Amino acid sequence: MWHGMDGWGWGWTWGIGMVHGLLWWIFVILGIVLLVRLLARGGGSGAVPPSPPPVPAETALDILKKRYARGEIDKAEFEEKRRDLQA
Repeated sequence: MWHGMDGWGWGWTWGIGMVHGLLWWIFVILGIVLLVRLLARGGGSGAVPPSPPPVPAETALDILKKRYARGEIDKAEFEEKRRDLQA
């Protein structure tokens, strides 16, 4: 009575039911994990990214050194302007 249709009775149905139930719980657990990760990340794409660290202000002497390094001014002009800035 329990094994009708050459063994494809209750055993086959219970096997499919268990697979279906297992898949259901896998999807539920994956959904919870994804939701937790999304919330921990700050809400997804609507979150504001962190701002970069502030860049220190460039001094006049730094600009003068860069101009000298690029060859825009010669050594005499560099020394003259450096003395003016340090005075």
